[in-house]
Amino acid sequence: PTDVSQNKDGSYTGFIKVQLKLVRPVSVPATKRVPSLQAGRSGLRTQGVKRRTSFYLPKGTVKHLHILSHTRASEVIDALLRKFTVVDNPRKFALFERSEKDDQVYLRKLDDEEQPLRLRLLAGPSEKVLSFVLKENETGEVNWDAFTLPELHNFLRILQREEE
Repeated sequence: PTDVSQNKDGSYTGFIKVQLKLVRPVSVPATKRVPSLQAGRSGLRTQGVKRRTSFYLPKGTVKHLHILSHTRASEVIDALLRKFTVVDNPRKFALFERSEKDDQVYLRKLDDEEQPLRLRLLAGPSEKVLSFVLKENETGEVNWDAFTLPELHNFLRILQREEE
């Protein structure tokens, strides 16, 4: 990559490109703030209620991030979610390294502590050798801590309907 520069402390800054390949919708803050009336010492006051809305990110969405060589994969995920104002728990997502060899595509989930810019520099500029993809964190196990209470209540309602 040509857009890499070395800092005085020996670290590097540069851009990485991340493709978002999300299958499920993401939650963002709703555009309307709904006032709720609440009695306080000073009488009634208006307080904004946190509302969310969900939508699918367009397939093939790509985002360029300017990061440091010591920026961790978990920090890249946080930054991407902030850029799209996604309010879902970052643990629902994982950053993957994608490579192509002999017409085969290989994906490897990055550990939270891995440093994508260092990986990019070591791999060279070819996106066939290395590119980055943000996907849902598919561990095979359900990480219940990553869901909000309303989402968990919704799961229970669906299960109850199926049992009935």
